[in-house]
Amino acid sequence: MTKAEGGCSCGATRYRLSALPMFVHCCHCTWCQRETGAAFAVNGLIERSAIDVTKGELVCDELPTHSGTGQSFLRCSVCHATLWTHYSSMKDAVAFLKVGTLDDPDLAPPDIHIFTSTKQDWVVLGDDKPVMRSYYRRSEHWPEASIERLKAAKAAAKG
Repeated sequence: MTKAEGGCSCGATRYRLSALPMFVHCCHCTWCQRETGAAFAVNGLIERSAIDVTKGELVCDELPTHSGTGQSFLRCSVCHATLWTHYSSMKDAVAFLKVGTLDDPDLAPPDIHIFTSTKQDWVVLGDDKPVMRSYYRRSEHWPEASIERLKAAKAAAKG
């Protein structure tokens, strides 16, 4: 695997990945727009066990979601940059890594664009990746190896 490391804005918190994300979403929902202050969020779904914090400490903030189930934001304890999140549906087994916090974000380009029904009109999407108006069926888009990794992460989390 290519060496993948990342961190926060101020440099106080750093992490290393032992694998690249299973699948990468470019989410255009209004919640992601509000949370990031940008037109979309790029989230790499990765096993939490594949992330090793090598420097600094994280703080966790719980925020609401459109579904009402909530989301945990893991942030640098100094600058409060969000490094990854956890949705309650996947518990702590899977992290939604903020790809922009990687030292080399090109290692994890989007595999799919989701919730494009609310994307900003000035964002122009190409034809090279699937574009979904809302969410999608994982079985129709994820590689089999990534589906197996997800199943293993969920099983390990159940204990």
